[in-house]
Amino acid sequence: MDFFMGVDAGGSKTYSLIADASGKVVGRGRAGNGNHQINLREAKRNIASACSQALEEAGLAPGDLAFAYFGLAGADREPDYKILRPMIAGLAIPRHAITCDTMIAMRAGSSRPYGAVVISGTGFNAAARNRAGDELQYGGFGFMFGDGHGSGRGLANLAFRSAVRAWDGRGKPTLLHDLVLERTGFAGVPDMLDAALDAGYEPPLHLAELMFRAAAQGDEVASAILAQEGAELGNAAAALIRRLGMAGEEFEVVLGGSVLAKSAPGVMHEALAEPVRLAAPNARVVQITMEPVAGAVLSAMDHAGYRPGPAVLDRLRNISYADLKGDDVK
Repeated sequence: MDFFMGVDAGGSKTYSLIADASGKVVGRGRAGNGNHQINLREAKRNIASACSQALEEAGLAPGDLAFAYFGLAGADREPDYKILRPMIAGLAIPRHAITCDTMIAMRAGSSRPYGAVVISGTGFNAAARNRAGDELQYGGFGFMFGDGHGSGRGLANLAFRSAVRAWDGRGKPTLLHDLVLERTGFAGVPDMLDAALDAGYEPPLHLAELMFRAAAQGDEVASAILAQEGAELGNAAAALIRRLGMAGEEFEVVLGGSVLAKSAPGVMHEALAEPVRLAAPNARVVQITMEPVAGAVLSAMDHAGYRPGPAVLDRLRNISYADLKGDDVK
């Protein structure tokens, strides 16, 4: 029986999973930060710990794995890979590959080894892989580098901004005025402004969800913002699709992150889908269907030449991060 390891290393948690060719989980591990950009020594230790836990539970040695696939936060540019290649090679797993963690999220929602992904959580990322295996990605670097649209942070700031503009008359009346005050607990916008200007108050991330709440009630301002931000997210995916020559292909554009994956389809999703449709008429926009670490396992299977059937996919969809137990490594 062949065994496949997937690793999802993020800024707060690192998860590892080993499954056999039937999709049955035989080993799992969990540790802390796995992003070398945050702390290289810590990331190295935590990734090694998560992998060691999974191998021990499975009763396997590194050489027993048919393939291991690492989705690593911070694997953004060649200078990152110059650090990460020897770090992962040090785990002594003979057959392995590494990529940005965005790509394992793509595989976690795709029926194929190739496709595109748009992630909107606290921040924004987009990536794509074509049939030949070429990859490109956008995002994660901030406003000056073309990012910021459609992220949870961006939507929270826009909710705050819309409440201010509705109060001072520069913007249209919007439900966001009352919703933001209710959620933040301020008596009025002047108090909120004083806190921001004098005490360093920053709009909390959960204000982003108010955009969807207001839009669902027909709010014009919130709906327009979601349409604009969604169109820009779709533009990112469409640009990657064009650059990778995927316009005539059939594939999925996977929506991940708390903003896109956990919100009900609506204005933002529809606006995102339109530039994708124009760039690739045969593509389907779908929400992520499994945990990214399961997408890493599927990627390991892809690299080993194994094509998982529906039963394997069903088993991997049932995996929850809440089920992956282990001790965090500080």
